[in-house]
Amino acid sequence: MNDSIKIILVDDEILFRKGISFLLEREENIDVVFEASNGEELIAYLNQSATKPDIIIMDLKMPILNGVEATKIIRKNFPEIKIIALTSYDTKSFVANMIQIGAVAYLIKNSTPKDLLHTINQVFLKGFFYNENVLQTIKETIISSKKSKSNLEGSFLSPREIEILQLICMQKTTIEIAEELFLSPRTVEGHRNNLLLKTESRNIAGLVVYAIQNEIAVLTI
Repeated sequence: MNDSIKIILVDDEILFRKGISFLLEREENIDVVFEASNGEELIAYLNQSATKPDIIIMDLKMPILNGVEATKIIRKNFPEIKIIALTSYDTKSFVANMIQIGAVAYLIKNSTPKDLLHTINQVFLKGFFYNENVLQTIKETIISSKKSKSNLEGSFLSPREIEILQLICMQKTTIEIAEELFLSPRTVEGHRNNLLLKTESRNIAGLVVYAIQNEIAVLTI
């Protein structure tokens, strides 16, 4: 399908990875285009293949090149690709670190298939998805180390940009934002791109973290 969600699975546990692949391939709107057992295999594929995924489901603890380091490389070289961290680790500091380096969603390995599919579809639709536990971690961990708000003085962000940023943090899609503000989707996209440039964020998840750090919005699910 041309409009299918292209997925790459990266996990060194072969049986677990094949189980996820089997689950995803049963979905009509999902296409698993590649599987890798470590970050090095993943980066090699991305550098060589013309087919880029929409989403990478990334294990974090892997040999050779782990998921944390691979995420940093992908965020720098392929910022349009969304990364869902899938791991056994759920400590607050670990979750916060993964969000800050570029993961747009975070799932624990004992999540249900329903949770995984929901997360994939939400990430594809909105650019990120944080469940209640991740939102709480962002509030508790990232706010505590927030940046100075001095860069928000004057006209750094326009009232309209702040309004759109707040709606993004409510996990609304571009079309939903456009309808709520009586704007065209193209106009909303323009404001969103300006927000990315002004805040030096690489993706929508980065905008959300920025908004929380600077107390522009309160995240809701």
